[in-house]
Amino acid sequence: MSLPNQSCQQRPFRWVNIVAAVGLLILSGCRTPPPAPIDYRPPPPSEKINSHQVSSGETLFSIAWRYEKDVQKLARSNGISYPYTIYKGQRLTLDTTRVPKVASRPPVSSSKSSSSKGATSKSTSSSQSKISTQFRPKVTAPPPRKAPALPSNWRWQWPTTGRVDKRFNSTSLFKGVDIQSHPGAPVVVAAPGVVVYSGSGLRGYGKLIIVKHSDVFLSAYAHNRKIFVREGQELKGGQKISEVGGDPSDKKRLYFEIRKDGKPVDPLRYLPKR
Repeated sequence: MSLPNQSCQQRPFRWVNIVAAVGLLILSGCRTPPPAPIDYRPPPPSEKINSHQVSSGETLFSIAWRYEKDVQKLARSNGISYPYTIYKGQRLTLDTTRVPKVASRPPVSSSKSSSSKGATSKSTSSSQSKISTQFRPKVTAPPPRKAPALPSNWRWQWPTTGRVDKRFNSTSLFKGVDIQSHPGAPVVVAAPGVVVYSGSGLRGYGKLIIVKHSDVFLSAYAHNRKIFVREGQELKGGQKISEVGGDPSDKKRLYFEIRKDGKPVDPLRYLPKR
């Protein structure tokens, strides 16, 4: 008779165990789930830029320099003739393989009836004259100045004194040489030519001068403190064009670059050894 009493005494303990187990299950269900694993992916490749909208102060040479294009091919692709005049807001294609389409003349309707030939001859001739006037290409003014012809024995010369601190690297963004000099040191043009850009419109170059030496070669002088030349000015080899000291982070350096057919080349291949 004692067994039922013992069963009744153990029953409350069973209920306590059940309630505790249910409580643990509820608490475990309320726990914050572990964070999902982060999938690190490389950023998508940048899209190829196919066009450029002209901003104030830009020239075709500075735009060609920015995108490493040959200025003559860039001009040809956009139907721009020398002296390469462009306008603010103008949209330029950067595809130098593109050949601009030439506008074709609309067909002139001919008279069907033979009786109206005499009456339509005057109107046809007048319409043709209007069409020819409408589609006649605009005559551009002769260019003010071209790059002076280089003498047959011309040679490159160093733009300033000092040691080369950083060299040309074709696989990086550094496509020239850094020459360590001193603030205020004179900068001379490395070869005879004409100034095709003078200003600070190209980001990362500071006060920049670009000189055209021929249809093949250009040179650039960046991070100048003072500039003494203007666009369109003819220069003799060795002529002073600026002063070193325009880089806020390093006022002792001049960045110098040479381009051949629009592409950067190692300046040390052309400058005399010293």
